[in-house]
Amino acid sequence: MHPEQATLDTVAAATDELARRVGAAAVRLDGSDDQGIAADLFEVERSLRAAQRRLDKVLRRLSG
Repeated sequence: MHPEQATLDTVAAATDELARRVGAAAVRLDGSDDQGIAADLFEVERSLRAAQRRLDKVLRRLSG
């Protein structure tokens, strides 16, 4: 196992949790008076998901 694997596994799990929480908040605000905030939160969620995909790619390379 690569020395950074455990740390990056933890970061990947945290990123996934953050994306889920931000996405849930966006869904709750979607269609409300806070529609603009919901749109911003959906963008944050997309960015976190992109980071998650990149981390997953790195982790596959480290373990391969």
